[in-house]
Amino acid sequence: MKTHKNLYYKIYRWENLILAFKKARKGKTKRDYVIDFQSRLIENLEELQFELMSQTYKPRPLKTFILRDPKTRKISVSDFRDRIIHHALCNIIEPIFQKNFIYDSCANQKGKGTLFAIKRFKKFQRKVTNNLKEEAFCFKADIKHYFEEVDHKILLKIIKKKITDKKVDWLIKEIIYVNQKNKKGMPLGNLTSQFFANIYLNELDYFIKHELKAKYYIRYVDDFLILHNSKNKIRNWRKQIYKFLIEKLELELHPQKSRIIPLSKGVGFVGFRNFYWFRLPQKRNIRKIQKKIVLFKKEKIPREKLFYILQGWNSYAKWADSFNIQRRIVLEICKN
Repeated sequence: MKTHKNLYYKIYRWENLILAFKKARKGKTKRDYVIDFQSRLIENLEELQFELMSQTYKPRPLKTFILRDPKTRKISVSDFRDRIIHHALCNIIEPIFQKNFIYDSCANQKGKGTLFAIKRFKKFQRKVTNNLKEEAFCFKADIKHYFEEVDHKILLKIIKKKITDKKVDWLIKEIIYVNQKNKKGMPLGNLTSQFFANIYLNELDYFIKHELKAKYYIRYVDDFLILHNSKNKIRNWRKQIYKFLIEKLELELHPQKSRIIPLSKGVGFVGFRNFYWFRLPQKRNIRKIQKKIVLFKKEKIPREKLFYILQGWNSYAKWADSFNIQRRIVLEICKN
């Protein structure tokens, strides 16, 4: 296996820091903290460059808030200057790992996402059911408290299989240890957390694809599916996956969210309920937009904000067979 040693200097090169800044500010150019950083751009980037070169860089404390939309999640966001460092790091090391990710790892990768995952699921669904003529099964799984349970020692060991540069190792430790009182967990909300999440579960991907030889497997972050026409085969795989996760990655399958489902009954995946002949938005996402409408009617959301919310909803719902649902949403808005 090829390893990479002399990478660290590439992270703090001026061209890379400029690129990292542009990526970090994307979609946020009107935020006060971006405007403030950009007002002294050269000085701020030179300061970051010096801290990296001298290895005196220390991330600032994370800003944490609770998001209830629809389920309760703790989101931790890094300071803007630290987000630039995250992009600078990922610019250099992400291509090294990305070429080894399986094709059906769908999240946080260029050219992939929820639509890609849906298309792959539909293709696998047709293959395993003989073009929707036969019954088949899906093991739909979710990893329990994934981002909270990622083990730092195991993560660093996986990274060292590819990268042996001690200074890069130092920088990664600075990033993953920030605000961490124990040896587990990554902040949900950081670019590096999303990237490290793929590195960590790439071990599972290889086990399922190459050890178990499961042909129809898709993963989106910590949600994954395996399709097969034999329920007994899937049951056997489930046992082996459960054992692998505990022994190799110190993770567990979520007991309520990991189950075997007949494909004909529909499978919830990446925000949709996927049936043989049609696709619907998940009920929780319908409830979510309905709650926004209620808030709008109570004058707790301005008309302009509801307009943007509806734009996002329609962009999501158009990938489902949702004409009646979308019509119902419009009627709810028009009601007095």
